[in-house]
Amino acid sequence: GRLEAVTQQMGYHPQYLDSFLKTQHYLMHMDGPLPFDCRHYIAIMAAARHQCRYLVNLHVLQFLRAGGDPQWLRGLEFIPPKLRNLNEINKILAHRPWLITKEHIEKLLKISEWSWSLAELVHAVVLLAHCHALASFVFGCGCEQDEGLGGRGSLSLGNQCFCEATAGNSCSQELLRINRKRSLDSCMELDSLRERMQRIHVETEGREEMRLLQQDREEGEGQGAEVGVWGGTEHHSDLSAGLFLLADPDGEVTGATNLACYMQDPDFGYQDFARRDEDQTQVFRVQDYSWEDHGFSLVNRLYSDIGHLLDEKFRMVDGLQSSAMAKRQGCEPSVFKRGIWNYIHCMFGIRYDDYDYAEVNQLLERMLKVYIKTVTCYPEKTNSEMFDRFWKQFKHSEKVHVNLLILEARMQAELLYALQAITQYMI
Repeated sequence: GRLEAVTQQMGYHPQYLDSFLKTQHYLMHMDGPLPFDCRHYIAIMAAARHQCRYLVNLHVLQFLRAGGDPQWLRGLEFIPPKLRNLNEINKILAHRPWLITKEHIEKLLKISEWSWSLAELVHAVVLLAHCHALASFVFGCGCEQDEGLGGRGSLSLGNQCFCEATAGNSCSQELLRINRKRSLDSCMELDSLRERMQRIHVETEGREEMRLLQQDREEGEGQGAEVGVWGGTEHHSDLSAGLFLLADPDGEVTGATNLACYMQDPDFGYQDFARRDEDQTQVFRVQDYSWEDHGFSLVNRLYSDIGHLLDEKFRMVDGLQSSAMAKRQGCEPSVFKRGIWNYIHCMFGIRYDDYDYAEVNQLLERMLKVYIKTVTCYPEKTNSEMFDRFWKQFKHSEKVHVNLLILEARMQAELLYALQAITQYMI
């Protein structure tokens, strides 16, 4: 079968791919505070903020595989209140993370029976930031443009999601070899899946209707102690129980057709961070709260080992070779990468006192800055023409490298704001 598009693109930088896959696998499939189905639903909520159908479809399938209730896929109105309460922080983190306050954290931690624990909230925040940033990469590298099960962005439905390919270990040389050669066609797998889903759709249509009627009656009588904070103890371990939700009448695999059902306030989006010299409190100063000195220790204490994985990923992207890119810009590789990183953080109101921001305009040409801002702040507006237009003389691998910098810088920015708010609450 084909490797899906994220793995294909990141495969240009195998060491980073290895680190990314380990982190993704740990977040989604290893022991942690959150139930497995909830992890994938949180990923769906995060990807939907940027209208990233590619990631939504991937996690819809993984949600069902994890035993998730198919009814949740009807939208936020059908999920437990505890999970629905995460919507506000998801919205703010995705578009204007500087608006996160300790009050948002307090609200989630102190809502009677629907309250979150600190460990659960940290896990959720890391998931949200991870998926928001990954959506930027998906759009930035063109994975979304070729969405669908038969295109370049095809998902390996019959196998594991891309993070499971490593089984939690380092990425195998075989995986990388296949990736470099690209992959074989998956038409036979797709046809088989379509036939199976058509059959499931017919067989389960009547049974599902009866189940919903029975569920409505039970809910009317009250679920009492049998319902937990995540919305019940019943799980649908059989993937076929919900697959028909992903097939249209013609048997075409369509995935999530209406992403709007997974978010509220769809008009809420990025706005330029306006730094006012007379109001320095608006600016997030890394000297006061940094990943290395504050964020790492907090996240690692509340969600064991994730801090080490994230830190490795941040360091890995910083260590990628970019001599060709820097040479074309007439500067040292570290200077060029820092310019991109600090420009991204600047758009989110994060400032470094030891950096001269005049360098950004000298290092980054206008088209590159437009591309970076679009992919970072509103990736859903990115198109293939933008990708082709910036740095025509650069190799594809170098463009992927820029998108990896965007992914990691954006993720760290969101984490800094969220973790600072959690720290303020704890104080």
